[in-house]
Amino acid sequence: MRDASPSDAILDRLLTLHPKIIDLTLDRMWRLLEAVGNPQHDLPPVIHIAGTNGKGSTQAMLRAGLEAAGNKVHAYTSPHLVRFHERIRLAGELIPEPALAALLEECERANGVVPITFFEITTVAALLAFTRTKADYTLLEVGLGGRLDATNVVDRPELTIITPVSLDHQQYLGETITEIAGEKAGILKPGIACIVGPQSDAAREAIEQRAAEVGAPLLIHGQDWAVRLEHGRLVFEDERGLLDLDAPRLPGAHQIQNAGIAIAALRALGEDDTACQAALSNAEWPARMQRLQQGMLVDLAGERIDLWLDGGHNAAAGEVMAEMLDEWHARDPRPVHLIVGMLETKSAADYLRPLGPRVSQIHCLKIPDTPASFTAEALAGMAEEVGARARMVAGLEQAFVDIRSGAKHPTRVVICGSLYLAGHALSVNAG
Repeated sequence: MRDASPSDAILDRLLTLHPKIIDLTLDRMWRLLEAVGNPQHDLPPVIHIAGTNGKGSTQAMLRAGLEAAGNKVHAYTSPHLVRFHERIRLAGELIPEPALAALLEECERANGVVPITFFEITTVAALLAFTRTKADYTLLEVGLGGRLDATNVVDRPELTIITPVSLDHQQYLGETITEIAGEKAGILKPGIACIVGPQSDAAREAIEQRAAEVGAPLLIHGQDWAVRLEHGRLVFEDERGLLDLDAPRLPGAHQIQNAGIAIAALRALGEDDTACQAALSNAEWPARMQRLQQGMLVDLAGERIDLWLDGGHNAAAGEVMAEMLDEWHARDPRPVHLIVGMLETKSAADYLRPLGPRVSQIHCLKIPDTPASFTAEALAGMAEEVGARARMVAGLEQAFVDIRSGAKHPTRVVICGSLYLAGHALSVNAG
């Protein structure tokens, strides 16, 4: 395990500034931004990305394409998996520890003891960082929603993107797809084009309504562009013509959609076919159906277990995982076990429902050092309610002991259900 850094102590203090983790409003952002000189006005051209699923993967592909074309790219994403530094990438590199600690201290001093959420004050730190290092683009990933998200402080982005919208965070964004899509569409700006990924009819109509209200042109999947996998190749079409590209490096059928969004964005920005191919070939995004091939967990699993990691955590992510399991079964039918931990803010039953019939057993655990995690008992109960064989385990080590003891044939194991569990797994695997 890594040693604590100066930034860790500051981040711990920042967590105490507001009694809630999430409190959607922009009032506190405007106050602190003013106090530190309004960095939101001095950013390199911003590409603002909202949506329920695929934001991170889309951003990773977009960044890969832009960098291959010779651009320096800032990127902001959340949450992190192992270290906070993962959230802030300066001109292609993770923010160094001294710079991060200095920026956090600067924001802490400017804010004082006035209430502000952790995400808000750290977003201000990221925006400051982006103004102090030269770059050609800034990729801002929305944290939650869009309209009242802390990243929604840029008046004139270069481009906006809305990835597929599904049910998630209903307690904050609304109970229906229409309400949630309306919140996501809060990032639309007058005269600024928005790339709209594949959507349900309700979500698309809500986005179109908001676009009409603010005067934002839309480039909509299925209308202005299309993407598909054909004979193992990715085929993209828009008014400029057809692209025939190598399939995405990131695994899973859902990455075809994310790749299409990234390519549509690159073409809207004027990038060429080479950049589009690089977006697919060069992108890396940990904990999104990531195969682990070395490390402590791989050693613990043993030679007969094929180990994977995924941070998806809502109903749509469960469906995506189910599609991947079906693909695996068609190619090489072998038993699949899931090691699952989830947050209480997520609908575990909706995530697990499509997975239960497809796996041999679900091993349920409480995510370490995560107070908001379901207990293993509660999670196992929900898994059984949706028809899965469930077992409670104390942690990853016990899960692997159980799986190995019953594995008579080569077996696949997926650690899944939460980015917090994925981060824990990566940290353990690194030793």
